[in-house]
Amino acid sequence: MDHFADRLRAAPQSRLQRGAAAEALALARELAVWTQRLEEPGTEPREMPDAGMFAAADQVTVAGHDLALVLESAEEVAEALRLVEEAQKRAGV
Repeated sequence: MDHFADRLRAAPQSRLQRGAAAEALALARELAVWTQRLEEPGTEPREMPDAGMFAAADQVTVAGHDLALVLESAEEVAEALRLVEEAQKRAGV
């Protein structure tokens, strides 16, 4: 996820506008929901706000690091990495 975030930070504004930032925000939201469900079972997860295309990389980083702290199995880690890799491919960065 750090690699993806670094690629987003280095991406030109045009690439962010063409969907890379939206893809990153969608990933960050998915990771944040996953974290909240593990930390607070039974409560309704809150949606990560859209802080703008230039914040998307930081949102991925924060959500990914938060999730990494609560994952309990190698299978969960593998699934998280798969989600990040897919998002990076779709974002084209």
